[in-house]
Amino acid sequence: MEHLAERDGEGCRPRQEADYAALRGHAEALGADVIAFQEVESKAAAERVFTPDKYEVVIEERASAGAQGGCYGMPGQRLRPQKVGFAIRRGVPFTRNPDFTALGLGNDNLRTGVDISVGASAPLRMLAVHLKSGCNSGRAPTDRDCDTLFAQVPVLEQWIDTRGQEGAPALVLGDFNRRLASRNDLVFTDLDDGEPAASDLSLASGTAGATCKSKYREFIDFVVLNKSAAEQAVAGSFQEYTYDLPEEQHPSDHCPVSVSLRTAS
Repeated sequence: MEHLAERDGEGCRPRQEADYAALRGHAEALGADVIAFQEVESKAAAERVFTPDKYEVVIEERASAGAQGGCYGMPGQRLRPQKVGFAIRRGVPFTRNPDFTALGLGNDNLRTGVDISVGASAPLRMLAVHLKSGCNSGRAPTDRDCDTLFAQVPVLEQWIDTRGQEGAPALVLGDFNRRLASRNDLVFTDLDDGEPAASDLSLASGTAGATCKSKYREFIDFVVLNKSAAEQAVAGSFQEYTYDLPEEQHPSDHCPVSVSLRTAS
């Protein structure tokens, strides 16, 4: 959501009511039942886009939400908290599970995960994430961003493996800040190690390339599915929503990605 603030004119992407209205229109155009979001200051900020008459919002409960420094190149603007969460369409049954706080590695500046179970019968387990930025490919031992990201990987893998051991269809959704689809990517290789077999992973995007930003041809936002969830995915349903606007008019620096899943009978 690119620094979605609760109040007009605040944050590192200051917006006015017309901007929030435009985002509401795009949210509805997605036609999604469940939306994982990132970079949102608060529940109230999220509800300016995902209005309470249409959606129920759940957002991470992290008390501290990162350093509140100045915005680069924007004198007088202050960074607002960046949290992850879900907007669930009214009428869609779900249960909120405890936040996956281990993903924050004990560091208040790192995002945790929001964990929900969607559906009344044979629910889909979903985890919204926003991993450490600054290490989108490779691994430089001297780069502390890579060290942090790779410290998050086994923690996330444990969540995935636990769902596999439970036999639950599970998805991890959000901004991985990593080109997982790159050939032999180290992060995806670690996550998808084939143990247990039920935790075999796939990317909803498959081999598709990104088109949101002309200079970025590889996704860093993903829907990652375990084996059971992948069996419920509708073939050919992956989409990248690009706002139907020139790039300079995009309301965010990321474009939503989506996939459809059949609910279990």
